[in-house]
Amino acid sequence: MVLNKKLNRVIKCNVLFLIVACMVSFKKNKENDTGINGPAMDGTASSIYPMAAKENEARRNTQCTNNKTVSYGAIIRGDSTIKNIALVFTGDEFADGGDFIDSVLQSKNMNGSFFLTGNFYSNQQFKNLIIRLKGHGNYLGPHSDKHLLYCDWIKRDSLLITKEAFKNDLQAAYKKLRQFSIGKNDAHYFLPPYEWHNDSIASWTKEMGLQLINFTPGTRSNADYTYPEQESRYVSSDSVFNSILNYEQKSSGGLNGFILLTHIGTDPRRTDKFYYKLPALIDTLKSRKYRFVTIDKLLQ
Repeated sequence: MVLNKKLNRVIKCNVLFLIVACMVSFKKNKENDTGINGPAMDGTASSIYPMAAKENEARRNTQCTNNKTVSYGAIIRGDSTIKNIALVFTGDEFADGGDFIDSVLQSKNMNGSFFLTGNFYSNQQFKNLIIRLKGHGNYLGPHSDKHLLYCDWIKRDSLLITKEAFKNDLQAAYKKLRQFSIGKNDAHYFLPPYEWHNDSIASWTKEMGLQLINFTPGTRSNADYTYPEQESRYVSSDSVFNSILNYEQKSSGGLNGFILLTHIGTDPRRTDKFYYKLPALIDTLKSRKYRFVTIDKLLQ
C-alpha cells in the first residue's frame, strides 16, 4: 500500500515535470521564431501559436457592429451580406512579388490594399514599386514603422510596448508615408504588425484618429510566408489556394466582406510563391460573382 502511494507520487511528479518542460520549450520556440520586437519574415509571425490559435481566439471574441465584424476593437470583416472582397498585402523586408502583383491587378482592372512598414517605405529599392502601386490607384497604408510585437502571444492582454512607444512608432510610419504624399486622411486604416493586437492597441489607434483592422480568419491565406524548413508549419500554395475556395463553398456567408490577407513578398527559402496563383484565384472568385474592392470601399 505504501509502495503504491510512493509510486503514484513519482508518476505525478514526472507528469508535472513533462508538462512544465513542454511549456518552457514552447515559449522558447515562440520567442525564437517571432523575434520579439524585431523584424521577422516579411512582417508576419512564424510561431506555432499565431498559425493556429490566434484564428480560433479571433472567432471567439467577435461582435457585429454596423454589419462589420469586430475583434478586440479591430474590424476583421466587412458586410457579410455583400459579395465584396478586399485583397490585402502586407510587407516589411521582402517585395519580390510586388511587380507581379501590380501587373495582375492592372490586367484584371482592379485594385488592392497594401499595408507596409516604415522599413518598407524607406527602402530605396522599393521606392519605384511604391510609386507605381500608388499611381495605379491602389490603397497604401501603414503596418507600423519598425514592425514591433505589441502584446504577448498567449497572454494577449499583456502589452509588450508602452502607449508612448506605440504612438511614436506609428507616427514615424506616417512620416514615411508622407514622402509619397499619403496622409492620415488617405490612409485612415492601420493593420498591426504580426497581425496581432489587443483592446489597448485598438483604443490607442482610435485616439490617433485611425481605425485598426485585421485579416478575416478562416482560410490559410496569411500562411503564404511559410517555407519548407519550418516543417509542419509550412503551408504550400496549393493548400492556401484550396483553403480559400473550400471556405467559400462551406461557409454560409462565403467570402462576403472578407479581408483576404497575403504578402507582397516572402523569404527566399519559399520558392512556391502564392502570388503566382492570384490570377486563377481572382478569375475563380469573379466567376462566383465576387467583386474586388479596396479596404476603404469595403468598410465604408
